[in-house]
Amino acid sequence: MSKPIKLSDFLVKDAKSCAQAMNRSIPEQIEYWARLGKAAEENPDLPVQLLRDVLASIEEVQERKLTPFKFG
Repeated sequence: MSKPIKLSDFLVKDAKSCAQAMNRSIPEQIEYWARLGKAAEENPDLPVQLLRDVLASIEEVQERKLTPFKFG
């Protein structure tokens, strides 16, 4: 379910530049930041980079961008 919300011009402008660099839309970038912030609050002992990697892994699974690991 989507809902319109009011955001500051500063946040939208900041999200726009980051979104372009990460190949996301502005709403997708803000959602990503929200998920990252939520994960950081729920796991204060984990480094932010680890949380970013976990979110990236989840996105890869959802988008089926995985390749099997071959041992040896």
